[in-house]
Amino acid sequence: MKPIGDAGARASPRSLPDLAPEQRRILVVNAKGGCGKTTLATNLAALYASMAVDTALVDHDPQGSSSQWLKARDESRPAIQGIAPWKEASAGHTTRTFQMRLAFSARRVVIDTPAALSASDFGRWLGEADRILIPVLPSSIDIKAGARFIGDLLLDRQYRQRPIPLAVVANRVRRNTVVFQKLERFLRSLRIPFVATFRDLQGYVRAAEVGDGLFELPRGRDQQEWEAFTRLLTWVEATDRWRGARGTTASDSLGPSVS
Repeated sequence: MKPIGDAGARASPRSLPDLAPEQRRILVVNAKGGCGKTTLATNLAALYASMAVDTALVDHDPQGSSSQWLKARDESRPAIQGIAPWKEASAGHTTRTFQMRLAFSARRVVIDTPAALSASDFGRWLGEADRILIPVLPSSIDIKAGARFIGDLLLDRQYRQRPIPLAVVANRVRRNTVVFQKLERFLRSLRIPFVATFRDLQGYVRAAEVGDGLFELPRGRDQQEWEAFTRLLTWVEATDRWRGARGTTASDSLGPSVS
């Protein structure tokens, strides 16, 4: 177990899992906007940086939310390399400079994707990913949209030829509500791992405003959220051959069902 840096040490006495030795590119993606992709991406990048890991945050979203978060980040915080291809390249093309920086500069690369991705876009993004995280919100609209997106992804030809470890996280959750129970039923129906649940905390909003991760805030020492991020990192850093939650590989899965 690898202890995290000063900011994380204040958050919890617990240790995080050892990191896999090879580079990991973590794609945070969902076609539905407003599901918390940027919140997940920035907090994950901040956590890796706090572990003294060379970390890059790639902002593919033309709204530039991750870039704005980095711009607000205090220089005293652990450094995160920011890459914004939508600024660096002409529409629909990625520069060679970006590709080289992505490939060689950072040990952990967190990729924040734009909303409204279609099935025809999958090939481009799958080539950039070693792990895929799909955040889903506890609302009927988001659950149905998430189910369609996951089903399309699992049926994509390139994905079936090269399955990439993929997991779902629940975002902005308020427990003991009917809609959260519906979300839980949906997530249990998936043939892919459901690895973490993050609550609807004002701390995430405050952290976003100042370029911090939740655990870098003076009062960001929430034990439940820390445990959720520990579970998330344990999954991301696992080196075993990935199999779905029901013992099937990703290429065996034909997509989720929604009750």
